[in-house]
Amino acid sequence: MNDAVLAGGVTTEVAHGIGTITFFHPLSNSLPGLVLSALVDAVRAAGSNPEIRVVVLQSAGEKVFCGGASFDELSTIADAATGDRFFMGFANVINALRTCPKLVVGRIQGKAVGGGVGLASSVDYCLAHSSASVKLSELAVGIGPFVVGPAVERKVGLSGMSQLAIDATRFRSAEWAEKHGLYAEVFDTHTELDAAVAELAQRLASSSPEAMADLKRVLWQGTEQWDDLLPERAAISGRLVLSDFTKNAIAAFKSKG
Repeated sequence: MNDAVLAGGVTTEVAHGIGTITFFHPLSNSLPGLVLSALVDAVRAAGSNPEIRVVVLQSAGEKVFCGGASFDELSTIADAATGDRFFMGFANVINALRTCPKLVVGRIQGKAVGGGVGLASSVDYCLAHSSASVKLSELAVGIGPFVVGPAVERKVGLSGMSQLAIDATRFRSAEWAEKHGLYAEVFDTHTELDAAVAELAQRLASSSPEAMADLKRVLWQGTEQWDDLLPERAAISGRLVLSDFTKNAIAAFKSKG
């Protein structure tokens, strides 16, 4: 297996007005800096591509949508600037999805943890498999979901986000996520999920691009300050990741693997 595969990556396929962005990583589709950066580039490119009218965001495989931040990379952070730069990767992805002029449909085929919940919260419409439980695990390793918090709160409300953030070792079911507005619909099989994503994407690809762009701007009103807010949050996480608590917690987690 070559280094590129080991590092994961991002691909984009364009067909019939639909741009499908797929990210992957061999460790539960986790998100190291290189994958985060590639995601930003892919979302921005899709937003400016006249052949794409709607974007589908998904990850590879069927088991885990996203395991969150790469613990391998987190464990190597030795100074605040590096920590800030890593967490800015999540901020940049969220802001890219927020400002993309195309509607983005999320396909969540399995568990979403930490930054994965942030991705699911940052798309415009999210469809999920019944196994797609969610967990914000950051507090358990001494960080806190500071960067993804605004996106999660926007979808599930302050109460729902607080439940996820505080009870950081507990998965909430896909049905919980649907009830709280993170998922629009949950499906029992991946075949049903794929059919629903394809049907919605095809319908949107036939809709007015101007109307969809205007609708997106309306849906995201009130988030304009995220260009400043998310970097501030990234700096908090970048500082906390240097603590002995976090370093010991990450080391303990990795030793179990």
